[in-house]
Amino acid sequence: MLVERIFGLEPIVGEDPRILILGSMPSVESLRKQEYYGNQRNHFWKIMFMLFDSHELTDYKDKIAFVKERKIALWDVLYSCHREGSLDSSIKNEEPNEIEAFVKNHPNLRLIACNGTKSYKSYQKYIGLHRLPGVEVIKLPSTSPVPGKYNKTLEGKLQEWKIIKDYL
Repeated sequence: MLVERIFGLEPIVGEDPRILILGSMPSVESLRKQEYYGNQRNHFWKIMFMLFDSHELTDYKDKIAFVKERKIALWDVLYSCHREGSLDSSIKNEEPNEIEAFVKNHPNLRLIACNGTKSYKSYQKYIGLHRLPGVEVIKLPSTSPVPGKYNKTLEGKLQEWKIIKDYL
């Protein structure tokens, strides 16, 4: 049985972003809330606050303002797909977002940071790693709370995520 097609969220982008963080597709909880990284167990927001030595914010509007102020945009590689549950491994019949157009509309973008393996592999598949001159593409460990053989501790993730500050 094929599940209903789901659609991702609109990009979060402030004035003159330098970094675009790309997930694969928002979780069921994130889509229900209409919030990026809406699952409270996801490490994304905790990592952002730790990176910038900030106290944690709880209101979503404040979180969005926080990343925008730091010249960080949020989006997903995938525009839509079929997926039962929230696991990236369950994604089928995917369609990509218009990331090339996004990059062209934001000429000061320096880094695309893929949040996890699925995001990175989908980016490679649909855009390619060297197709957008002047923009570096990197794979960072997933902020997902789902345990797996490649999932790191929060501290391990934070150490690798620190690289994004080099692009601000």
